[in-house]
Amino acid sequence: MRTLRLQYPLRLLCQVPAVSRSGYSAWRTRPPSTRAQENAQLEVAIQAAHMRTRHTYGPERLQAELREDGVMRPIPVRKRLRNKLGLRCTQVHGFTPTTDTTHALPVEENVLAQTVTGTRPSDTGLTGITYVPTTEGWLYLADIRWSSRILIRYLDQTYLV
Repeated sequence: MRTLRLQYPLRLLCQVPAVSRSGYSAWRTRPPSTRAQENAQLEVAIQAAHMRTRHTYGPERLQAELREDGVMRPIPVRKRLRNKLGLRCTQVHGFTPTTDTTHALPVEENVLAQTVTGTRPSDTGLTGITYVPTTEGWLYLADIRWSSRILIRYLDQTYLV
């Protein structure tokens, strides 16, 4: 009604939902109810906890987080306010194995037979790859070693092929 007030007279706007003009005026000037004030405070607490937990906590886990702040409200109330605010928790994906062991390709023979003994420094080399968890996801670290020295070290967010 507030947005249509400039286009239509108040008398006509009050007829459609069947409210009196004095009732509408009293509703507009009335202070927020206790529940509305509590919900506004809870919305701020929910948004702060949602940001603090990196958008990963649902309503049940958020209960313990809010309890530490001294906020005690039932889960359905928090669910309703989270939906109102449009807050959704994101799934944190863990480690995804990148090795495909179910292929029909031939596996190369281990020519070193797990014994690395060379007569010269350039006889054998070593490569390796590892996964490093970070707050932003997984990083892949690859090393190429020769004669106890790292020749190449490569770090990237995508799997090295």
